[in-house]
Amino acid sequence: MEASLFEDDGAKSIACGSDEAGRGPLAGPVVAAAVILPDNFPVGILGDSKKLSQKKREEAEKIIKEKAVWAVAAVSHKDIDRINILNASMLAMKKAYEKVRKAMQPDILLVDGNKRPDVDIPCTAIVKGDSKIPEIMAASILAKCERDRLMELADRKWPEYGYRKHKGYPTKAHIEAIKKNGPSPIERMSFHTEADETKELF
Repeated sequence: MEASLFEDDGAKSIACGSDEAGRGPLAGPVVAAAVILPDNFPVGILGDSKKLSQKKREEAEKIIKEKAVWAVAAVSHKDIDRINILNASMLAMKKAYEKVRKAMQPDILLVDGNKRPDVDIPCTAIVKGDSKIPEIMAASILAKCERDRLMELADRKWPEYGYRKHKGYPTKAHIEAIKKNGPSPIERMSFHTEADETKELF
C-alpha cells in the first residue's frame, strides 16, 4: 500500500496543436486554430490541409469539431497592417490557444513552423508540423476551412475581386482585379512584393 503512494500515476501529458492559415494572401485575415485530440481520435483522416481536397478537409473538420477540444481565432487585415503578418499569426495562435484553455488546460503547445507564440505553457515549434503531428494537422484543417469560409463571405460582398476562387492569394486574376478596381476594403495595404506587376498596386 505504501509503495503505491510513490508510483507514477501514468498520467499522460495533454498536447494542444496550433496552426494558422492565410500568411501569404494579399487580402483578408489570418486565421489560427488550436486543437486537443482525444486518445481515440481517428488520426487517419488527418493530413496537411494544403494537400487535402476541399471535400476531405471539410469531412475531417466535422469530425474534429465533434470529437476534439478546439477553437479558432482570426486577426484582421487592419491588425496585420499594424503589427505585421508574423506577429499577427502568432497573436492568432495565442488567441486560439487561450480559447481552448478555457475548456481544457494542455501541458504543452505544439505549433507549426519555426516561431513560437507567447503563451503561458511550454511551446515547441515544429517545422512542417502540419504534416507530422496530428494535433497540428487538425488545427491546420480547422484554420484553413474557417478562413476559406470567411473569404467566400467576402466574395459575396465584393464579387469583383474573385475571393471565392483565390481566397485573397496573389494570383494573376486577383492582381488584375486590384488593378481594375483598386484595393478592396480588406486588402492588406502593407503587403509589397518585388514583382513588377504588384509592386505599384498599393
